[in-house]
Amino acid sequence: MKSKKTIVRKQPKSISFHFENAKQWLAETTDSRQLRIVLAVNRTDKTNIAKMDSIIIPEDLTGDLEFYLPFPLEVPSLEAIDKIIFFSYPTQTFAAYENGQLIYTGPTNMGRKKDPTPIGLFYTNWKAEKTTSTFNDEWDLRWNFNIANKLGVGWHQYELPGYPASHSCLRLQEKDAKYLYTWADQWILKDDENVLVKGTPVIVFGKYDFDAPKPWLQLIQNPKVLNISIAEIESTTKPYLNGILSEQKKREKLP
Repeated sequence: MKSKKTIVRKQPKSISFHFENAKQWLAETTDSRQLRIVLAVNRTDKTNIAKMDSIIIPEDLTGDLEFYLPFPLEVPSLEAIDKIIFFSYPTQTFAAYENGQLIYTGPTNMGRKKDPTPIGLFYTNWKAEKTTSTFNDEWDLRWNFNIANKLGVGWHQYELPGYPASHSCLRLQEKDAKYLYTWADQWILKDDENVLVKGTPVIVFGKYDFDAPKPWLQLIQNPKVLNISIAEIESTTKPYLNGILSEQKKREKLP
């Protein structure tokens, strides 16, 4: 097991939210760090936030991004896992952990109602800095990392309108897609038909209510409503834990 990193984070004095007019707030804001937080809270990107009417704004924007998104900072039961990524369908967020410590998190827009993102355990396999969508050859997908080869599902950079809108893939802001693209491990093939070692484990979990308002709108009334508990991460991971550790040992044994 790798030694834990020392991560210093700045915590805001409090976490609460309110609505503001999108265009007015954008016109008055020049702080790129604050913009990143607001984009994440609204599950969107720079292009699409300008199209919105009202957006959710934290009262205190002095903290680090991790405090405004729902994943826990540490999960003790994940300490034996070198790398793992979670995608939460109900909160439309993702998180990357190293030995139980949250090292990176951000927003995602996952599969729409008609084309839901599959749930369960996957492993990263092949990746490409730029690919073309199988749904439309005019769609360029940057920092594409496949997690379900036969299904054609993976994460990549693409527009985030602020709700599940993809054809089952996991859309990310470009900065986030590029980070995970570099951080996660590819599979190692024995030959054209057989996998020698699988890549980084990825767990997609939870259900999204497509007929209800956006879940993060509830943050106005209850800032903790979307919080993902340590217990939830542990129970979500438990059925897959032995398999994940077994695959990890295979990679460790490679010369």
